[in-house]
Amino acid sequence: MESEKRPAEPPVFARTGIRVLASFPTEQAPEQLAEAIAARTAEAAPAGSLVLQAFLPDSPAGNRLADEADALLEAVRTRLPADRLLEETWRAREAGAMLVELCVAPGVVMVGAVPAREALSLAPGGRQRMRRSGDSPSRAAMKLEEALVSLPFEPGRGEVCVDLGAAPGGWTQRLVARGARVIAVDPAKLMPELARQPRVEHVQESAFSYTPEEPADWLFCDMAWRPLEVAQLLAKWGRRGWATHMVANIKLPMKDKNPILVRVRHILTQDGGWQGLTMRQLYHDRDEVTVTAHRGL
Repeated sequence: MESEKRPAEPPVFARTGIRVLASFPTEQAPEQLAEAIAARTAEAAPAGSLVLQAFLPDSPAGNRLADEADALLEAVRTRLPADRLLEETWRAREAGAMLVELCVAPGVVMVGAVPAREALSLAPGGRQRMRRSGDSPSRAAMKLEEALVSLPFEPGRGEVCVDLGAAPGGWTQRLVARGARVIAVDPAKLMPELARQPRVEHVQESAFSYTPEEPADWLFCDMAWRPLEVAQLLAKWGRRGWATHMVANIKLPMKDKNPILVRVRHILTQDGGWQGLTMRQLYHDRDEVTVTAHRGL
């Protein structure tokens, strides 16, 4: 999708957003192509730190170009000042770096750039791949890991997290690994090793009827339930001050996704008082979006 101006709200279903600087046919010699891309990059960003990345169209034809993209990326890197290339991508925003992306597609390479502080994602092409650990009870843990990567901070040692709809325990497992104390709310059973974990309290009741004994630092929710009802539940937690931070997945219908998202946003911000709300379909999400927000910061 192409736009002349930046939207007021980041696009929910966009993985990345960059300003296209130039496109180059791949018919020319690799050395000439790398020289041209390096020159255009230096012209667009004459000073400051750079993060240089390459990505492929998410398709079988695109994926076959992986070796070509890696070789081109390395050739361009060698033609740019080494002291300007930021190796720790996670530092790009705090360093005020420019994110330069090479989209390597069949027959063409497109070069784009965006200030890292304005980037939708710091992953190449917005494809933030997370690895599923061997003991993870479900792929849901990858969605949580990706969501936490995009936040400026994450649950720390000793913080209290409430995980609504926790079973079988994918999100709870990852939170415990960070040292947090987790109240897992779900009528169903957790995986046995989590049920025995001293930093996990399993409350076997519905998330909709559960009332916390004390406010939590974090509220997490990944329930396969109707989106507006989940939004109303999350709004209740915000309105009553039961949590400071929130990370939740909202499942979407097959049709009319955008009207539902508008209503979800209204419920969370207007009825729930959640602030700083973000709503994105992450790489590991399917028919859902990940919502983050906070209160009273």
